Amino acid sequence: MQINQKKAGVLLSYLAQVIHILSGILYTPIMLRLLGQSEYGLYQLVASVVSYLNVLSLGFGSSYMRFYSRIKKHEDEEKVAEFNGMYLTIFLIIAAVCLLCGVVLVGNIELVFGDGLTAAEYPKARILLALMVFNLALTFPGGAIDSFITAHERFIFQRAIRVLQYLFNPFLTLPLLLLGYGSIAMVLVTTFLTIAKIGSSIWFCRERLKIKIRFRGFRLSLLKEMWIFTFFICINMIADQINWNVDKVLLGRFSGTVAVAIYGIGSQLNTMYMQLSTIISNVFIPQVNRIVADSNDNQLLTELLTKVGRVQFLLLSLISCGFVFLGRTFISLWAGEGYDQSYVITLLLILPATIPLAQNVTLEIMRAKNMHKVRSIMYFAMAIVNVLISIPCIWSWGAEGAALGTAVTLILGDCIGMNIYYHKRVGLNMLYYWKQILQLCPAFLVIIVLELGITHYLSMDGLLMFLVHGILYMLIFGICMWLFGMNQTEKDLIRGPLQKLANIFGR
Repeated sequence: MQINQKKAGVLLSYLAQVIHILSGILYTPIMLRLLGQSEYGLYQLVASVVSYLNVLSLGFGSSYMRFYSRIKKHEDEEKVAEFNGMYLTIFLIIAAVCLLCGVVLVGNIELVFGDGLTAAEYPKARILLALMVFNLALTFPGGAIDSFITAHERFIFQRAIRVLQYLFNPFLTLPLLLLGYGSIAMVLVTTFLTIAKIGSSIWFCRERLKIKIRFRGFRLSLLKEMWIFTFFICINMIADQINWNVDKVLLGRFSGTVAVAIYGIGSQLNTMYMQLSTIISNVFIPQVNRIVADSNDNQLLTELLTKVGRVQFLLLSLISCGFVFLGRTFISLWAGEGYDQSYVITLLLILPATIPLAQNVTLEIMRAKNMHKVRSIMYFAMAIVNVLISIPCIWSWGAEGAALGTAVTLILGDCIGMNIYYHKRVGLNMLYYWKQILQLCPAFLVIIVLELGITHYLSMDGLLMFLVHGILYMLIFGICMWLFGMNQTEKDLIRGPLQKLANIFGR
């Protein structure tokens, strides 16, 4: 039963991610045109401010499995029930603190946004802020309940609920947008789905899993141990929130909602880009932990990193290189008029991010070795540098300047600093890794030359020509990588599924 749950859970996770990305691509253009640039920017700005309240979880969300497994193994069911109660209580308190912070933010909204909003935008901003904070507060105890289900390895239910969330969100929101209810309707739908998800999860825990919760036996020593474990995870969360949301907050304060909307398009595309990178790396998490536990062999870990990294780099470079040549037309067709700057912003975000995203396995290696503390400190330092660089860049270049600040920070911290750390301290042979990655360069040179010729002679105007160019690009990329870039293992990854399809249709 557990094996089926895991396999089905993985498949449903992939399905949920694909639906999430596709709905973003299909739904966003309609939403942009119905909301308008200013209201979309306001929505993005308020969402960025509220997202900082995520750090109130203090990293406790990642601690349940570790401590639940230990308590279940060594103590009786009553202690497990008391631990469940303590864990849920922590998140109920966090939810209450979140609501209190929301009251303070709503009451001092002028201090938060300064002159970035017009007088007409402040009333809607207050409503959005209140609704988003309420929705976020619900997710804290909801996340605790999700942890209970994960501990019982009932992945099918969890992932199926996520799939339904991603499916229902655009279908419920679009009619309300068409009726003119705007961004407030978007948040109301999200809140309704959050409540429905939590309600169904509570029912599943009570009726199917028979999970027991006792709100007594609050063990301070255990709470202290959990906090020590989650401290550096919390620092990493704070850094991530700053790095990926500070630009929109600063733009809202110094440049207004239109600049936030322009940046928001690039940020949304960057989020989809990052989500794609995790589809491959997540599959290798058990293997990484197994190698570290059995032998801690750095050569095996380097070979695994290189094998996965090359595949990830191929997938990411297919998208990023394609965006270089087709992105400007894509932005024009997808987002519409007024978002020309989003092309440069997207490039500034995704190109530097390609290197760390292709090295996602290193994060799992460091966690398995218990060496993730330095990464957390590095990311926190990057977050501070990002703020210091972005403010003067915004004054000079607006939304593009904000993305430039993030790009510089990623290059210095993630691309250079962390690679040195992987090599010197973690024990991974990054010189070997980069030697293998750079073997893809001849294929890239051919692709760039051919694409420059196509863009020179082929008009990019209109949807039809964009699709023609897109098909040509994918053919060029695939053929060049097959001939000049891929090794035998990577070719076999493509041959295998193609051979299975040929066998199916050949019957």
